[in-house]
Amino acid sequence: MTFRDRSVIITGGSRGLGLLLARAFGREGAKLTLLARDADELRRAELELLRYNGRVLTVQCDVRDRNQVEAAVDQTMQRFGRIDVLINNAGVIQVGPFEHMRLEDFERAMAIHYWGPLHFIRAVLPHMRQQGGGRIVNISSIGGKVAVPHLLPYCASKFALTGLSDGLRAELAKDNIRVTTVGPWLVRTGSYLPASFKGQRRRAMTWFALGAS
Repeated sequence: MTFRDRSVIITGGSRGLGLLLARAFGREGAKLTLLARDADELRRAELELLRYNGRVLTVQCDVRDRNQVEAAVDQTMQRFGRIDVLINNAGVIQVGPFEHMRLEDFERAMAIHYWGPLHFIRAVLPHMRQQGGGRIVNISSIGGKVAVPHLLPYCASKFALTGLSDGLRAELAKDNIRVTTVGPWLVRTGSYLPASFKGQRRRAMTWFALGAS
């Protein structure tokens, strides 16, 4: 698939893996919609991408909020007229033993890794069906296939995303909508820096940083 003139939405697109993906799509001439919660980070990403691609829309959006998700999709349609690719990339990581995790940690991970992608998928599907097809990419994790100690909120939510993604692949094939599940290990984009560490924080951060390097 060539991405020139294709409309691509990337959640968590202002930094890390999301920004790297935006650069790659931008170099291929795609029309980009970047979503994130931090307005300053979005602005920096937009200024960088505009150097070689003048078609960049940034939207401040919390993927946990269905109304914000639907508004972001509406803005994309108004700006670019279609949605060819959706990349559900936004994420959060909590590191620490189970006894230090609160119920809110599990709820937050599920809201961002499962409900957020589900909100976006439901919002873009009518447009993809109407235009005759599209692609959905769900950035899960190896932690969504193999459980990792001290990462239980993350793993449980990524398992949920993997199941949703795998099931949708079969159901949406008839609509010419392809669903891809990506399951990386730690990637070298500074993913551990914004992580939340609990319990023996220094030791947990050292272990995580070594893995990320």
